[in-house]
Amino acid sequence: MIYSSTFIFAKKQFDDEFHRLDQEIAQAAKNLPGYLGEEAWENAATGLVSNVYYWSSLEALQALMSHPTHLKAKAAQANWLAGYRVVIAQVMRAYGDADGLAGVVRFDAP
Repeated sequence: MIYSSTFIFAKKQFDDEFHRLDQEIAQAAKNLPGYLGEEAWENAATGLVSNVYYWSSLEALQALMSHPTHLKAKAAQANWLAGYRVVIAQVMRAYGDADGLAGVVRFDAP
């Protein structure tokens, strides 16, 4: 099975600490067994940002959620975010012609 974790947020002001933690979390995710990739989107009309991570198991996703850097960033999120929401989902199907879609994560889904 494949799982996604979608982090949707409204930005405040980002500082050096935010960027450092963001890079550390991204690297930690990429180093975890079960990480399949990520996609990021920004809605120009609302300013909302969406980061979607794909995982081969819930255990892999939970490993990132319990990573010390992730916990540190979560504790300080009010410094940089004007609100957030996390959606955890099981990917039921993925299909289409993604050849021309640079940056879209490719994985085999049922």
